[in-house]
Amino acid sequence: MPNIGIKRSLLFKELGQKYTDKEFDQLCFDFGIELDDIEPIPESNGEDVEYKIDIPANRYDILCLEGLSRALKIFLQKGELPKFTLSNQKLIRMKILPNTQRIRPIVVGAVLRNITFNADSYNSFIKLQDKLHQNLCRNRTLVAIGTHDLDTIKPPFIYDAREPKQIKFRSLNQQKEMQADEMLEFYSKDSHLKRYVSIIQESDVYPVIYDSNNVVLSLPPIINGDHSKMSVNTKNVFIECTAVDLHKANVVLNIMLTMFAQYCSKPFEIEPVEVEQVDGTVIVYPNLDDRVENVSVKKINKRIGIEVDAKTAATLLTRMSLRTKVIDPDILRIEIPVTRADILHFCDIAEDCAVAYGFNNIHKTVPKTVCIGNQFELNRVSDLIRHSVAEAGFIEALTFTLCSCADVAEKFGKTIESIPAVHIGNPKTQDFQIGRTTLLPGLLKTIANNQGTALPIQLFEVSDVILKDLTRETGSRNERRLCAVFYNKTPGFETIHGLLDRIMTLVKVSYNENKSGNQGYYLNNQCEDTAFFPGRHAQVIANGGNIGIIGVLHPNVIEQFGLKLPCSILEINIEPFV
Repeated sequence: MPNIGIKRSLLFKELGQKYTDKEFDQLCFDFGIELDDIEPIPESNGEDVEYKIDIPANRYDILCLEGLSRALKIFLQKGELPKFTLSNQKLIRMKILPNTQRIRPIVVGAVLRNITFNADSYNSFIKLQDKLHQNLCRNRTLVAIGTHDLDTIKPPFIYDAREPKQIKFRSLNQQKEMQADEMLEFYSKDSHLKRYVSIIQESDVYPVIYDSNNVVLSLPPIINGDHSKMSVNTKNVFIECTAVDLHKANVVLNIMLTMFAQYCSKPFEIEPVEVEQVDGTVIVYPNLDDRVENVSVKKINKRIGIEVDAKTAATLLTRMSLRTKVIDPDILRIEIPVTRADILHFCDIAEDCAVAYGFNNIHKTVPKTVCIGNQFELNRVSDLIRHSVAEAGFIEALTFTLCSCADVAEKFGKTIESIPAVHIGNPKTQDFQIGRTTLLPGLLKTIANNQGTALPIQLFEVSDVILKDLTRETGSRNERRLCAVFYNKTPGFETIHGLLDRIMTLVKVSYNENKSGNQGYYLNNQCEDTAFFPGRHAQVIANGGNIGIIGVLHPNVIEQFGLKLPCSILEINIEPFV
């Protein structure tokens, strides 16, 4: 949860009202934030303090004085949400060159024209950048913000990626020019920027932004150029965001613009920028259009446990910076502004309504029905199977839910494109790129790290795998599976087959000798799988459906996982038995 520091005097000035510390603490509670601490400001001689306020991690719009005071004024019904507009003057253009696709492919930008800063608003501007970098930008790995004095540079701009030795400029607050590789070596020893150096250091090209005079604006995501540095006297601010995620880049850009557009000569007017893509198409940023949702008042009431009419619900949501109109007695039309990127689902709207209503005002009721809690049936069956497999001589393992692409694809002679895997958007390591689609790699790795153990090694795991499923709201689903591995000097297929028979006996599924119909279980060896020894594997068919596979692993697979002896495996979906 981000924590921001705001001078009490500045905040109360923006709110147009003074509060005691206790009253402001209550206001924070009512609004859904927390006054964490109150720290004295030494230079104020005891006349002012700094409020340390905890902000929900998804409320990027209240990470600065401007956003928080605006939201609180709307909540207190002392102000209205401003309408942001785009100016219609000739647009600045930025061109993306093809090399950028190799490292950091996205850039967006806009201009705050004729802005007037003072010391406090300028500091707030810089602090918001830092907070966004730490939070939404994930320490600049997803998005990096560059802010420049537009009057010191000449558009159009070029976003390129070049070899380190081809990039040379004087970075922010430095006295001499350096090549990009020298610069990264220099900043790798700096306590503030060294954590960002690794983002691009291993690449053969570095992203860089130039103006039409070949002046370097920035080396994202590390440092801006000193030539275009901002100050409190800056009048025209050019903001660019380079990124690997377009959605987050747009959110970051919109937050930076909407928080400080109030200081422009035409308040809340923003000058867009044309960005020419690699394929020649031109996209204008930012997009400040509101999103529109129609929601049911009855559904809101039911979800929260209150009884309010449409007019009251509209007032509550408007207090939370969501423009709301009553369409009919049960339908509300909600205009979600660009500042509220945290509103993703009906539940978020209902939550905001509950905050404005006041959680302490929701009447506590005793449920009309008396229910006795019971264990989730899938977990109950899983526990029974765990006990039975352990009793059969297998040792339970608990392995990582994430794995590498190679663990489920290349090591089994398959391609990752053929695997319904859920990919991590920004993996930190090569070992954790996707959600596992099978339990087998984790068990084989466990054996590989314990090869000094006495033979045979018999391991099993009952846990979930993650599969891509476009029919689900989340685009994925979990599936509970049992996987067992027998590792010895001989494959021991009969041991694994015996375990399958034991499990089927426990779940009361009998063997189907006819190998047809929808009753019982049997093995279907009319299948091909590169992970297994040819002719030594089969599908497990139960009650007419394929629930898994059993067989002897191919020697290539054994070698890929660093093993030396043959092994047999069983992996089945146990959800059909619930």
